[in-house]
Amino acid sequence: RRNRSQQQFDYDEALYEGPLNNLKQEGRSDRLVVVANRLPVTCSKDSHGNWSLQVSAGGLVSALKGVSSYKTIWIGWPGIWVKPGKDRDALTTMLAQEGCLPVWIDPTLLDLYYNGFCNSVLWQLFHYVPLNIDSWQKMSEHRAMQMQWQAYQVANQKFADVVLEGYQAHDIVWVQDYHLMQLPSLLKAAVPKMKVGFFLHTPFPSSEMYRTLPVREEVLRAVLGADLIGFHTYDYARHFISSCTRILGLEGTPEGVENNGSITRVGTFPIGIDPERFTRAMETDEVQGHVAKLLNRYAGRKIMLGVDRLDMVKGIPQKLLAFEKFLEEHPEWRDKVLLGQIAV
Repeated sequence: RRNRSQQQFDYDEALYEGPLNNLKQEGRSDRLVVVANRLPVTCSKDSHGNWSLQVSAGGLVSALKGVSSYKTIWIGWPGIWVKPGKDRDALTTMLAQEGCLPVWIDPTLLDLYYNGFCNSVLWQLFHYVPLNIDSWQKMSEHRAMQMQWQAYQVANQKFADVVLEGYQAHDIVWVQDYHLMQLPSLLKAAVPKMKVGFFLHTPFPSSEMYRTLPVREEVLRAVLGADLIGFHTYDYARHFISSCTRILGLEGTPEGVENNGSITRVGTFPIGIDPERFTRAMETDEVQGHVAKLLNRYAGRKIMLGVDRLDMVKGIPQKLLAFEKFLEEHPEWRDKVLLGQIAV
């Protein structure tokens, strides 16, 4: 039963039964259900009102293209809001044909959930940007934070509803990143035997930093609903286990965290790519043509290339300042070296 504060985010939407059920297959099949904040495609409409899909660029998409032993199903926000009706049904059908199930989130909820709690609270905290606790003591700021936390809960429930609608026995559900830290416990509460994994694509801060989060216990307990929790580095995993022991009073073990008699395994799994796919791309005529143009245009110069997300922690301004300082201190390299920066 949803409380009154959550009901303010609910909208009357007709249940759509169609392509979602087409993804269910008879008999046993090994399917990997990837649940992420965004689908791996970008949805757009042409001048004739027809929908089209284009593969999105991103590290997660590139990494999972190397997974070939499972039939992969994606669940996530499609990047746009379409009101219930024929237009949404047509887009849902097209997405389902590509193995994607959309989670529809209205703009009001999206702003509080994504721009609010995800990026203004969790993202900053996990990157060691201290939360402004003093401002939360003010009634207006406190209410705003409560609204963001409630929106985060409602959004995670919407993701859970879509997962449960398309779930079938023997599926492996892989939840991605800080946007969906409540999802593992929601899925386990509905289907206790569901295989659920969670991977955090950001750092996890030390327990001293993490404990400044007002809802620190709720978030930790929700993530511990997963069977396996993955991090990029050993330090991130160690910080997570330390937070569980110091904040929740649970026992940390070499395998993970013991939670009321059950073990949630914690491991380190650095994300990678499928190098053979990039090697094959280099051999195509289109790429070779671009390479030839670049070599001809910048002949005789050293080329440095940077590819980074346009985030404040990536240090892009510092990189440009460092390049400027290099040229000031080594004028002999001017017009001999080129820095290309791609901001994603």
